Amino acid sequence: MDTEAPSAQFRHVYEFHIRFGDIDSQGHVNNVKFLGYLEDARLEMLHSDPVRKGERPVRGMVVVRHEIDYRRPLLFTVDPVRVETWVTEVRTASFKLAYEIRDDEHVYATATSTMAAFDVAKGRLRRFTEAEQEALARYLPRE
Repeated sequence: MDTEAPSAQFRHVYEFHIRFGDIDSQGHVNNVKFLGYLEDARLEMLHSDPVRKGERPVRGMVVVRHEIDYRRPLLFTVDPVRVETWVTEVRTASFKLAYEIRDDEHVYATATSTMAAFDVAKGRLRRFTEAEQEALARYLPRE
């Protein structure tokens, strides 16, 4: 999985608190819950573009693929945990996101998602607009 981490300036940071319901019988966060954390972070990133002042930067998309590597158990804590998200690739009809679920000391999981542009009204894949590609490219690492 290619999740080479860019500097912090290219990352969107989403913080959350673990709920008691997230904990499984082994005493750590259930692996399935990680998908929910990724979804929350992804949606916040894509819907909180400050440049567009409330206008959604990307309209209509579907997840094509998720891949998660679990690095260490995530135990209950009252301190916030964060998902750092960045774009690794923007194409004409898809893009890839990388994530780290972490706190200040540990990385609990790394993940990638491939997303595709989708025309909800027509029920089919579509190409991104130039404005959508530009909005996504803001999260690409710069040389």
